[in-house]
Amino acid sequence: MRMPFKVYELARFFFLALVLLPGAYSSNYGTFFRQHYNNPKSNIGNCYCDTMMQRRGMTRPILKDKNSFIHGTKRNIDKVCGSGGQPYGNGLRRSHNPFLVITCKHRGSSNCPPCRYSENTSSRLIVVRCAGGRPVYFDETQI
Repeated sequence: MRMPFKVYELARFFFLALVLLPGAYSSNYGTFFRQHYNNPKSNIGNCYCDTMMQRRGMTRPILKDKNSFIHGTKRNIDKVCGSGGQPYGNGLRRSHNPFLVITCKHRGSSNCPPCRYSENTSSRLIVVRCAGGRPVYFDETQI
């Protein structure tokens, strides 16, 4: 009599996992693109980082110290999780081709707005973590 209960609970667990996990992937995917995607590059002028960090909600309630924006198509960024990338260890993938990336770093000691950021532009390979075949994390340590 105990065995059917365990089978039922196991089946219930897998059903919930199948229903809930895609939502978790899509929200992380959405967060990834909200925080790291900007293509074509917004024409903001000299205050690109200050403006983008504020627009994307990374200055309140506590500012994000560093963030990078990838300037490439969503399709090409998505491809890093497949044919456009290669395994890089620790569950990460590195792109085959470079992307234009702008890295914004907080300058100053205050964590309160107004926040000021310095800007560094480079063309480089990107390193991401993928879930469900889509990027959900950008490894900014690989600069």
